[in-house]
Amino acid sequence: MTELLFHTDAYLREFDAKVVAVDGERVVLNRTALYARSGGQPSDFGILTGNGVSFRVLDSKKQGEDVWHQLDSAGLEIGDAVHGAVDWERRYKLMRTHTALHILCGVIFRDYGASVTGGDIAEPSRYPFELRQRDGSAQEPLAARMDFEFDRMSAEFAREVEERINTEVAAARDVRVKILPRAEAFEIPDLIRTKINLLPPGIEQVRVVEIVGLDLQADGGTHVANTREVGTIRVVGHESKGKINKRLRIAIG
Repeated sequence: MTELLFHTDAYLREFDAKVVAVDGERVVLNRTALYARSGGQPSDFGILTGNGVSFRVLDSKKQGEDVWHQLDSAGLEIGDAVHGAVDWERRYKLMRTHTALHILCGVIFRDYGASVTGGDIAEPSRYPFELRQRDGSAQEPLAARMDFEFDRMSAEFAREVEERINTEVAAARDVRVKILPRAEAFEIPDLIRTKINLLPPGIEQVRVVEIVGLDLQADGGTHVANTREVGTIRVVGHESKGKINKRLRIAIG
């Protein structure tokens, strides 16, 4: 089992760990601060240093209770002590973007009563190792989209939403993280904001992210500590994805 350090401290940039499993260029650590991609948030990139050699972390993915880290080359063995460093510039952009999505979700749910039907954070086009997505496309960091159960969408509505979400950024609301027993978590009204409950039934501890006074929901991603860290949010696009499924695209200034 990999201890997920990012669940309790999203600002942790470096950590020490041990290798507990190896499969070629992939390794499992006993603990990690490198976010494992899930829930629409891309994985972190970073560096693992062990035995005097540095390895680039190109991807992290959770499989069962373990997080597998994809390295740029093989060389680590079970039992090796490693020092990890998160690509902080990229991570912080993703944190700001993820919190922006929760602000958007909170405003839409509070003011319009609409459920989320999907969402995604854009992969950065570049990072220190100059990797791109496998299909060669280039998307920018600080961009995301979220889909809602609306039957109508317009430019006027998008402008209204933009004004309201930036009011919440300026309100400098604290963002808090708690891990609660499942039974206690599900006593919270409207804990699941998605149209479909994606929380696996076997999870006994539920991580809850709260934007104080605005939004409270189950979530496994990384976030900033206060909405003022997000910066200006622009609604840069809106479109219909079906009869009662409408999309808003945002970018962070």
